[in-house]
Amino acid sequence: MAMNCRAEHRTLYAAIDGEVDHHRARELLAELDRQLDLELPRSVTLDLGGVSFMDSSGIAILLRARQRVSALGGALRVVHVPEQAAKVLRAAGVDKLMDLE
Repeated sequence: MAMNCRAEHRTLYAAIDGEVDHHRARELLAELDRQLDLELPRSVTLDLGGVSFMDSSGIAILLRARQRVSALGGALRVVHVPEQAAKVLRAAGVDKLMDLE
């Protein structure tokens, strides 16, 4: 599992691959925080297309990303959400807080 990041024009693109579970959540959150501190983006696009499994730990990652980006005056996009992850996020009502594309 990995998070591949790149920044362009104050937009951070982060693609997450593999499983997003309680074993990996701390690592993902630390990398996301590091990238946000480094780039200070106005917008963040999280690409979940490579996620093979997500549990409730993924909810914490998305909410943290939303909180951090909002504090920077920016916006969060979540794209390529796999069906299994979408079910977890919808069950928790995350789709009411942010668009899941």
